[in-house]
Amino acid sequence: SPLKEQNIFFHDHTLIILIMITILVGYLMINLFFNKYINRFLLEGQMIELIWTIIPTITLIFIALPSLRLLYLLDELNNPLITLKSIGHQWYWSYEYSDFNNIEFDSYMINYEKFNINNFRLLDVDNRIILPMNNQIRIMVTATDVIHSWTIPSLGVKIDANPGRLNQTNLFINRPGIFFGQCSKICGANHSFMPIMIESISIKNFINWINNYS
Repeated sequence: SPLKEQNIFFHDHTLIILIMITILVGYLMINLFFNKYINRFLLEGQMIELIWTIIPTITLIFIALPSLRLLYLLDELNNPLITLKSIGHQWYWSYEYSDFNNIEFDSYMINYEKFNINNFRLLDVDNRIILPMNNQIRIMVTATDVIHSWTIPSLGVKIDANPGRLNQTNLFINRPGIFFGQCSKICGANHSFMPIMIESISIKNFINWINNYS
C-alpha cells in the first residue's frame, strides 16, 4: 500500500542518518584512542560545545519533520468507498460490512484437522476479508473482552482494538493478492491463533461477491 511505501522510505531515510552518525562517532573515537595530543591547560571550549549542540539539533529536525508528515498521512482519510468494522474476541475476529445490508461474519483460524496443502499454516482463516483494490477503505476496530491489535505488516497497518473504544484507520491496497496479519497484543492463551487474512480483488469482482453473499 502507499502508506507502507512511505514507511519504508522513512526507514531508509532514518537509517542513512544513523549510519552517518555511527561512522562519524566511530572515526572520532578511533582517532581519540590512537593520537598523542595532550593539552594540560584546556579548561573550556565554548565554540566546540556550541557546534556539538547545534549539529545534533539539526539532525533531529531532519528526522522529526518526515516523521510528523508520515504520522499525519497515516491518520488522513479522504472519502472512503466502504467501511469495514473489525471486532476482536478471544480468540477470533468478527467483521461487519455495514454499507452493504449489514454483512457480518466471524473469522477463525483453520484448525489442523481441516488443514490441506493449499492452506497457509497458522495464517489461513475460514472466512477471508474481501476488499476492493485501488479504493480508500475505512477500518474501524474495537474489542469485546481484552485489548487486541489489528496488524497487517505488509500494508503498514497496526491499530489497537480496545474494549469500549472505537479506533479508526484507513487502507489503500494498490494490487490484487492475499495479505496476512495477526494480533500483536498478548491477549491470552491463544493469542497466536487469531490470524487476519485479506483478499484484494477488483471492484467488479467485489460487487459480484457482495451480490452473491447477500
